[in-house]
Amino acid sequence: MVETALCEQDVWAALAGVPDPEIPDVSLVDLGVIKSVAVDGARVVVEFTPTFMGCPALERMRLELAQAIEMIGGAPEIRVLLDDSWSTDRITPQGREKLRAAGFAPPAPRPVGKLQLVQLQHGFRCPYCGSTDTRLDNIFGPTQCRSIRYCNACRQPFEQFKTI
Repeated sequence: MVETALCEQDVWAALAGVPDPEIPDVSLVDLGVIKSVAVDGARVVVEFTPTFMGCPALERMRLELAQAIEMIGGAPEIRVLLDDSWSTDRITPQGREKLRAAGFAPPAPRPVGKLQLVQLQHGFRCPYCGSTDTRLDNIFGPTQCRSIRYCNACRQPFEQFKTI
């Protein structure tokens, strides 16, 4: 592989094609886990914060980020930031729309101050019909960041991203 000088915009565009391992309709850039990109010639340093420190897909994400950079001729250095906490506020507007289109209710904006469990239990908009007549069925969804909700209007269950 011949290494070439890259610009930051090229790297961000390449990383935007790396899907989240659990929700492939949404990229890691859309989820806001990429904190920074630094380019020095062909050397590319990417810092990212996983949604959860114990994420089982951490190594896969590192590998796919590195491969995306290599595909555009860069020499990747992927740094996982364990002293930074990810928040659902980092999800881009495009990422929120992609989540909704994939059948997930995007998280509510994070309020100022400490989160409380009751904030997870008020009505959220159904990604299928748009109704706010929904209820929490199970606070524990398939992953730590999601819960299971039910729409009383269209009678569809859906996953709700928790506000983190």
